[in-house]
Amino acid sequence: MPANRIHLIRHGEVHNPGQVLYGRLPHFRLSDRGHEMAALAAQSLREERRPISALVASPLLRTRESAEHIQEALGLELVTDQRVIEPYNIFEGRKLTAKHIALRPHLLYHFRNPSKPTWGEPYESVLNRMLEAITELSDSVIDGDVAIVTHQMPIVMVQRHAAGLPLAHNPAKRNCSLSSITSLEFKNGKLVQVDYREPAAALHAVDKGAV
Repeated sequence: MPANRIHLIRHGEVHNPGQVLYGRLPHFRLSDRGHEMAALAAQSLREERRPISALVASPLLRTRESAEHIQEALGLELVTDQRVIEPYNIFEGRKLTAKHIALRPHLLYHFRNPSKPTWGEPYESVLNRMLEAITELSDSVIDGDVAIVTHQMPIVMVQRHAAGLPLAHNPAKRNCSLSSITSLEFKNGKLVQVDYREPAAALHAVDKGAV
């Protein structure tokens, strides 16, 4: 029997003084405000009083730290899953600004096909691994919900799939803020988004490092 509901939780604000695209680079931890945000997301899940049977996180530091707040709030075991990791990106470690690109025009080659996208992992690849993880994790619990702490792009891919929208999109129009919670259910075998909330919106965090 699939889980009653699947919650996709984005990590909190990252300590990123260089304002680079951090992607899968190691050692990018939560900022102090990021920990506050993750705690608010955990509090929101606890106050909803829905039984959560499994807690999974991407293996990257920022997601594991975010998930630890949920682990503490709900007394769950935390398991990592490589399938819900951030997509790889050719620009990892760089500042993706107009000035940076102007000084390095060879980088424009990586923007030749934004619908794929040619700067990193294809959208279809991100979606397929997320759906595989969601389905397997959902089927692994006898009852209750599943919480998955992951990243913006994987969540957006699932959101768009559930809404029947093309995977290619304008990154500026994503609806997936830091420490947001996107909740989905399987209805007649189809994944459907049933809720979206931003428990940490009042903290007004800005993310300069998302893929």
